[in-house]
Amino acid sequence: MWRRRVDGTADQRRTAHLARRVLRLNLRQRVGLQIALDSAAMVIGLTSAQLGRFDFAHDALADLGFWVICALAVCLLHFLGTALHLYLGRYRFGGFEEVLGLLVAVLLTNVGVLVVIAAFGSPRPMPLSVPPLGGAVTLVVMFGVRYLWRLVEEQLRRPNRDSAEPVLIFGAGDGAEGVLTAMMRTQDSPYYPVALLDDDPNLHNLRLLGVRVLGGRESIGPVAAATGARTLLVAIPSADAGLLRDISRIAESVGLTVKVLPKVGDLIDGRVGVGDIRDLDLADLLGRRQVRTDMAAAASYLVGRRVLVTGAGGSIGSELCRQIAGYRPAELIMLDRDESALRAVQLSLTGRAMLDDDAIVLGDIRDLDLVTTLFMERRPQVVFHAAALKHLPLLERFPGESVKTNVWGTLAILRTAVACGVERLVNISTDKAANPVSALGYSKRITERLTAHLAREASGTLVSVRFGNVLGSNGSVLTVFAGQLAAGGPITVTHPDVTRYFMTIPEAVQLVLQAGALGAPGEALVLDMGEPVRIADVAARLAAREKRPIEIVYTGLGRGEKLHEELFGDGETDQRPHHPLISHVDVPSLDPTRALALDPWAPPERVLAELAALAREAVLVPATATVEAPTAATAPTAPTAPAAPVLPADPVLPPAPVLPAASVLPAGGLIPRQPTADRSDAARPATP
Repeated sequence: MWRRRVDGTADQRRTAHLARRVLRLNLRQRVGLQIALDSAAMVIGLTSAQLGRFDFAHDALADLGFWVICALAVCLLHFLGTALHLYLGRYRFGGFEEVLGLLVAVLLTNVGVLVVIAAFGSPRPMPLSVPPLGGAVTLVVMFGVRYLWRLVEEQLRRPNRDSAEPVLIFGAGDGAEGVLTAMMRTQDSPYYPVALLDDDPNLHNLRLLGVRVLGGRESIGPVAAATGARTLLVAIPSADAGLLRDISRIAESVGLTVKVLPKVGDLIDGRVGVGDIRDLDLADLLGRRQVRTDMAAAASYLVGRRVLVTGAGGSIGSELCRQIAGYRPAELIMLDRDESALRAVQLSLTGRAMLDDDAIVLGDIRDLDLVTTLFMERRPQVVFHAAALKHLPLLERFPGESVKTNVWGTLAILRTAVACGVERLVNISTDKAANPVSALGYSKRITERLTAHLAREASGTLVSVRFGNVLGSNGSVLTVFAGQLAAGGPITVTHPDVTRYFMTIPEAVQLVLQAGALGAPGEALVLDMGEPVRIADVAARLAAREKRPIEIVYTGLGRGEKLHEELFGDGETDQRPHHPLISHVDVPSLDPTRALALDPWAPPERVLAELAALAREAVLVPATATVEAPTAATAPTAPTAPAAPVLPADPVLPPAPVLPAASVLPAGGLIPRQPTADRSDAARPATP
């Protein structure tokens, strides 16, 4: 098993050779050796105690009775050790698990020896003070032998310094101790730790497994130069993005490659191994943070419930499905119009992608008949509405699509959910809804206000959850940068000072599930996204990692883009009564008839003007309609909308026209294409 050459003196090599031979023994042979060593320890202990008792007189061991008692003690130790499974292979030799067994075996052996000595009468073959003293010496010898064996064994397990890569380890806590143990006890480990670093000055003289703490982050450069290390491992599973950015900046400036450990929640059974070490990626630098989730609160409304996720094939929707599945819902219904995305999420959940499961529903939230039938037949109790169009530049060109999907599609989900008595609905919003300036922001702000309005009519709880960019989503800036780098550059950035908030998808979804349990009806819950990050810094870091020069080109802010995103709109305050990472914001309601009066087929500038005016509208129109549950016998119909007043003029956006009243939806319930000539308002969506 141990065939690696051991450097050192001739005595060290002979010791290593002997240890290898011992390790090659089978179980019976090793147990026999263990019994022999423990028997020798017992004899040594009693002999030392006897000699000490008689001041090391030369005739102290001449009495035959003494040797009879020693033989009896060895036999008794063998019997008791077998009864306690010490000599049956239950415990690892030199392991902490056998300490209690050794103590009990030696103690009972001493008690037995004392009883026998007392039974002999006078003269005694051994003073009564010898067995207790001899037992203590015996334990010292036993523990010493095992300690020496552990030292030799660990030395044999250590990786070869000549072939392993020297590595600095930042952090001297539990994570560092775990990964140190894994490195030093794995013979083929690719890393050999040469020094520890930690910012805590109280740890600067600490040694872990023989590796010393040599300073804090300010010592990274000098220690790397002194030890020849080429890699720095951040062994802090709980490290957040800010700490990783600081450490990686210092390490990369002196030519070190930075590696990290996964977060505690991503480790199997919480233990760290050499195989868990991975390269530092931008997701760690931008969005990594520890999220404290109240599992009981999330489970309270998910376990045993029928849960519907719209947009289940998207980045947020698919992660929602994966995390919700862990709460054992009675039924998980996944709705999306992208069949390939549905196949991918089913594969990630079940390991199969046959698409024959009733949990998979292929459809569009703009299909009112499908939405109504789905709610009536499946009766979801909890709804996570993640379906939306989200690419800002595209929606600026086609704002009518944001009306049809983001506004009308959301309204269809909201009203159907209310009519069917859904217990809880979470509407996924975006930070662009705070002081919106784009079609995406306008439409999402309108959905927040529609959610607030319908929450007043609902028997359950309807809330919105607002957060910023997530890493790894389709269209994420990192995905774009990766594609540009693969093409050889350049990397395009809108503005040198543009900043964005970032969070990883799993962390965002954890907080969404938590927010769903905390929100009051109609509230918008805003997730803490940490500190905003300069996109130019991200681009520069990516470019610096490439072997060839990569140019960074600034293209200028596009239409509808902000220099700095906001999480809170004007008049909104940051209040966190229940969770340190979740803020609660009151949202003014908006009558759905105002949303139904939007004209998505108008020219883009007109649609943007209508969206902007409606998103910013401060006058609240009270709800007068009563929502009735849909029945299978009746097709959904549209409420009669009063004529919309002329919207006030905007210095940038033109006023919206007066729209005619809505009429009944045509049979089929689909949102139709734009009529070629005289389009009537019969094309507007009905609401269940």
